[in-house]
Amino acid sequence: MKRLGIGLQMYTLREELEKDFKGVLREVAALGYEGVEFAGYYDTPATELKQLLDELGLKAIGSHVSVEKLRDHLQGEIDYLKTIGGKYLICPYVAPEDRQTPDDWKTKFAFFAQVAAEAKKQGLQFLYHNHEFEFEMDVDGRTAFDALYASTNPDEVQVELDVCWVQFSGNDPIAYIGKYAGRLPLIHFKDFTKDEAGKIVTLELGLGDVNLDQVIQAAERAGAEWLIVEQDRCQKAPLTSIANSMNWVKEHYTQVHQ
Repeated sequence: MKRLGIGLQMYTLREELEKDFKGVLREVAALGYEGVEFAGYYDTPATELKQLLDELGLKAIGSHVSVEKLRDHLQGEIDYLKTIGGKYLICPYVAPEDRQTPDDWKTKFAFFAQVAAEAKKQGLQFLYHNHEFEFEMDVDGRTAFDALYASTNPDEVQVELDVCWVQFSGNDPIAYIGKYAGRLPLIHFKDFTKDEAGKIVTLELGLGDVNLDQVIQAAERAGAEWLIVEQDRCQKAPLTSIANSMNWVKEHYTQVHQ
């Protein structure tokens, strides 16, 4: 099986990026991450960012782009992503006011299908990234998560599965990886526990409740391309947390393959 790439979702470092976008990218590369998934470009021109990524040997995996930007600035987002060498255009979130009813979800499914078709036409791939709420409402007898993929073209609308949120929702991330094998290029590789109130607490890899070794094995079987490390809220300095998570990856990814 093909070795998975190890990337980082830059949202993890959002506060640091606001202060020194290019310097933080240099630190990410120095830690051994092979690719980055963006969540904003911090006013950096695309050609300038492409030059820096090439210098650092970092692959632009793709970018999280809000529903609003997909609606109002789609061509600009496509052009930027293509310039930096990215492939994946990813919707990361649907706001609560836009998902009150099954019909709200159906409206979003149709919108995603339109965006995905245009992205495909221009050489990019559209993905949707889940949280827990996609598993909390049914749409025509399926969860909103499954209904999205049942109602759209598999070649155009693909999956970025966040294993942390799948498990937090009460579902089995390993089963979901298998269910969407072949339609699942990117996996958000995360760990978490719950606090006393049952709220999610995202942790460095290896410190929480997700069976990460099984995730790796399932991801490879499913034909995924990238494991993308993310920690929504770090319990330590974020650069320390992503360094510790990378250390876990280096140790355990090797062990899994022995």
